[in-house]
Amino acid sequence: MKAMILAAGLGKRMRPLTTVRPKPLLKVNNKPLIDYHLERLALAGISEVVVNHYWLGEQIEAHIGDGSAYGLRVSYSRETELLDTAGGMINALPLLGDEPFLLVNGDVWCDFPVETLLARRPEAAHLVMVDNPEHNERGDFFLDGEHLALTGIRPLTYAGIAVINPELFAGSAPGCQPLKPFLVKAIERRSVTAEHFSGEWVDVGTPERLQELDNRVSQAAVPAT
Repeated sequence: MKAMILAAGLGKRMRPLTTVRPKPLLKVNNKPLIDYHLERLALAGISEVVVNHYWLGEQIEAHIGDGSAYGLRVSYSRETELLDTAGGMINALPLLGDEPFLLVNGDVWCDFPVETLLARRPEAAHLVMVDNPEHNERGDFFLDGEHLALTGIRPLTYAGIAVINPELFAGSAPGCQPLKPFLVKAIERRSVTAEHFSGEWVDVGTPERLQELDNRVSQAAVPAT
């Protein structure tokens, strides 16, 4: 299975940190966020990764190169305009192929065992869901057994980790498109499965969250005396 890391956002909420550096290259414990993803994908057995980029994308390519330093083969889906999540994936399909692929948002911090997703072959998509953070108290979707639902008792938040079947975008034209409308249609067809993850997860979306995460990870990395 191939993987795709979404790394094309402007990182507006991260300014001024992202005025001169793309968000995936911001550091936690002196290591760029995207490095954690690349290393974990390699450990999971992934060999080919597609990274999309737009804002300061040349810095991402200069940092990662061909991926050999991570034990990976990395290719790039370069965007000349922001295409949003679904548009970015549709644009990258020539590199990803026709088979389901693992999707990871470049701005999440999570210890979910991605290797457990490699055998998934969803009809449309399989999403990892987490408890709602303070900044998304209303959540995104609901779990109905192993399927996602639009209504229910307890809403959950999409973790930014999924397996996507390219069939989700069948017949769609290229261009800037968000992911949620595609998911909603597939959920209505009962074509989206999901699971609830209760481990560590952070949407590293603001300088404050980045600093808090950096402090925690840095302290945990210091050997006990």
